[in-house]
Amino acid sequence: MSQTSKPADGNDPLPQFHAWMDEAARHEPNDPNAMALATADATGRPSVRMVLLKGADERGFVFYTNLESRKGQDLAENPQAALCFHWKSLKRQIRVEGDIVPVSEEEADAYYASRARASQIGAWASRQSRILTGRFELERRIAEFTARFGLGTVPRPPHWSGFRLVPKRIEFWQDRQFRLHERQVFLRENGSWTTVTLFP
Repeated sequence: MSQTSKPADGNDPLPQFHAWMDEAARHEPNDPNAMALATADATGRPSVRMVLLKGADERGFVFYTNLESRKGQDLAENPQAALCFHWKSLKRQIRVEGDIVPVSEEEADAYYASRARASQIGAWASRQSRILTGRFELERRIAEFTARFGLGTVPRPPHWSGFRLVPKRIEFWQDRQFRLHERQVFLRENGSWTTVTLFP
């Protein structure tokens, strides 16, 4: 088990994020890129669920979804969100907060094209977050769209795309003995990062 590591590049949190993510990929048994995504609707009512990170660079953190799902509707009404990565095997977590922007059509098309065909069909068949009368209804819709597209290319549905969380705050949390954990926070303002350390 590794010990706490310091940021690799001054006030830029991205090298630290990738270092921790790479280590999680070597140690976590399932989905090291899983993250809790917290959203809120226009009234401020919160909601949280697990999603998968599909990209992280200087522009932000990318995930994909059905735009008509609850999270899609929340983000349309209130384009701010928070993420939490928790790696139990490493006793670490990373929290990210920021604004939400849509990915480009080209990015969404490229990622959708990389998905398994069954997942592409599923994106058409699932009316995500809406009431399902029974499993047969979902299976019928899968069969319907499988027949519609035959052996041809499955296009990206108009209701399916991605979002990028543009971070304003990133916190790295490392477990330490006696609950005297290490917490380092990166804050971005006017395009520049500063860093502070918090009490446990």
